[in-house]
Amino acid sequence: MDINEMRARHRLLTQWEYDWTPLDKGYTDKILYINVGTKECRAKDVPQVMKEKFIGGKGYGLRLLWDATKPETRWNDPENEIVISSGPIGGITQYSGTGKSLVVTISPQTGSIIDSNVGGFFGPFLKFSGFDALELQGAAENDIIVFIDGVNHKIEIFEAPEEALNSHILAEQLTEMFAENDSDKKNIGVVSSGMAADHSLIGMLNFSFYDNKRKKVRLKQAGRGGIGTVFRNKRIKALVCKIPGVKGNLNNVVDLEAISERGRRFNREMRELDESQCKMRSIGTAHLMEIMDDHDLLPTNNYQYGNHKDSPKIDSNVWRSLFTQGVPDGCWIGCNMSCAKAVDDFRLKSGPYKGESVIVDGPEYENAAGLGSNCGIFDPYYIIEANFYCDTYGICTITWGTSMAFIMECYERGILNRERTGGLELNFGNIDHALELLHQVARGEGFGLIAGQGIRAMKRIFADKGWGDWNFMNDIGMENKGLEYSQYMSKESLAQQGGYALTNKGPQHDEAWLIFMDMVNNQIPTFENKAEALHYFPMFRTWFGLVGLCKVPWNDVEPENNAETDEPAKVPEHVDNYVTIYKAVTGRPFDKKRLVEDSERVYNFQRVFNIRRGFGRRVDDNQPYRACGPVTPEEYLSREERYDKQMRDKLGLDPEGKSIEEKIRIIRAYREDQYEKLRDAVYKRRGWNNNGIPTIEHLKKIGMDFPEVIDVVKDLQ
Repeated sequence: MDINEMRARHRLLTQWEYDWTPLDKGYTDKILYINVGTKECRAKDVPQVMKEKFIGGKGYGLRLLWDATKPETRWNDPENEIVISSGPIGGITQYSGTGKSLVVTISPQTGSIIDSNVGGFFGPFLKFSGFDALELQGAAENDIIVFIDGVNHKIEIFEAPEEALNSHILAEQLTEMFAENDSDKKNIGVVSSGMAADHSLIGMLNFSFYDNKRKKVRLKQAGRGGIGTVFRNKRIKALVCKIPGVKGNLNNVVDLEAISERGRRFNREMRELDESQCKMRSIGTAHLMEIMDDHDLLPTNNYQYGNHKDSPKIDSNVWRSLFTQGVPDGCWIGCNMSCAKAVDDFRLKSGPYKGESVIVDGPEYENAAGLGSNCGIFDPYYIIEANFYCDTYGICTITWGTSMAFIMECYERGILNRERTGGLELNFGNIDHALELLHQVARGEGFGLIAGQGIRAMKRIFADKGWGDWNFMNDIGMENKGLEYSQYMSKESLAQQGGYALTNKGPQHDEAWLIFMDMVNNQIPTFENKAEALHYFPMFRTWFGLVGLCKVPWNDVEPENNAETDEPAKVPEHVDNYVTIYKAVTGRPFDKKRLVEDSERVYNFQRVFNIRRGFGRRVDDNQPYRACGPVTPEEYLSREERYDKQMRDKLGLDPEGKSIEEKIRIIRAYREDQYEKLRDAVYKRRGWNNNGIPTIEHLKKIGMDFPEVIDVVKDLQ
């Protein structure tokens, strides 16, 4: 069926014309509310106090979701919302990394609040269409498309029965359908998911961007926590936003030249320093593969080991040879980082698109490590294929890689077998059966129905069926708060253990990546040092998600003299860039202290939001022991010299004559005690009590003492 026939099958359910509000100093001060069940569309004013306290992006998403839901609202209740918001800096084109949006909802995996950042065109295009945020509520009866027409200033909701569901096809179809001609395709942004989100809890969202060089639609992902599952539960097939075009100052900033000057400075750093530092333009984040392997940090066989003899088969040189070079791979206009790498003309070997030639976005480091080494697979072509299918099916690649690694270890340890998996042999390294399980998740068939629930649910299912020991599965199941770990080994970095498990949403590396500061460079040796880092960096990184920024340009290329500064881990010159840009966009008084303070308000609000929903306490910050130390004899023996030395030096015990099991118990008791002491120090630094509850005194200090916030915590002090 061609595009015109598809369009003819649409049934217009509602149309609403709105008065367009142009941006002023990065804001429209308008929110677009759409209830896909009742078909209500309306504009809401942003209260001044919300603008001052919550800034934008994730802050707006959290505030709107709080107001729209009750403590008992479930992820699949119609009143649950998906909120998409960029931020005041989002959409400028003079500085790299300014195309990010934040997506917020109640998570199917965690039951709590999830946020996920994403590039692509939709977030900035939503702003240019007149809205700082989009609130989606309700549930439609049939599959719909929501069209935000920023050209004619109207919202249309269609029933859409014929378009594809999988993102790589659907985004192409809708871009062609809503563009006037080929040159207009760059003015279309699409949000979609895929068929796996219909059958699993781990669905994600794809945000499109048009690659003008390739003349193809490409995808970036809001991956974490099952947001795509919520999207499909609401029967939304896609969101489409169209604008007249991107100009140099649609944000109507206060001082464009100040932004441009900082942008020119950063672009020079990229041109002159990138190839000698992180090689983002040629390899993207996959440049980390051999670095992690060299430092015993590359997750292998479900985080048991940190390196492998076959890792050169999937190292950065391999990805450099497979990625198309010399293409400006930016997922937002004006981004000079060019890290959104892609494999062109990849011929698929399995699944519903077998034999077709496709473009594959990535793999990023997280995908190469999670789909590859963590599953004991060192075949780059498998990683590319699995990456593609995760994307188009709407599956979070981080979640899937970590879940697959857990399944494989369960298979090898007898918790699973061919009878229990429906005939699949899911041992480490089994490419064909790993791909088949991925396709089963998308089809909603067989063992895929279990695998698509995520690790927390799988542990419960396996235990209920009597297949495995609950305590052992808790030790090896790499999830915290219901969210699967991203792909860094935290065993030897106590600070990174906190950077994962002491997060609001679960173990995602966007809050704090402290492995090198802590483990490699020993820059934060004391509990107080670690607690300070676990205050500053999560608060600092939260700010990116408030204003519409990507984290990558902050520290994946650094000024020549950065190592000579007082605090090189903070990249102070780039922090000053962000302070300058924020002031130049908004005209507000601002400095690096205010940056952290703004974030701290929102961060604590999210913590209280979790508490309101029955989470956010000390017990919720427990980590699986494998994130902390060796669970099995094989793990201990792989680092026996290191662990034995620690026993001597730290505990004053002689390991000689002790069995492996006894040594594991001793090391475990020590490391779990260290984590408890870290947790105490972090809670104290963050202004929380010993149960992880923000104190009323602290909430007043940071200006987050709304009555409804205080009501949640007042009886928990």
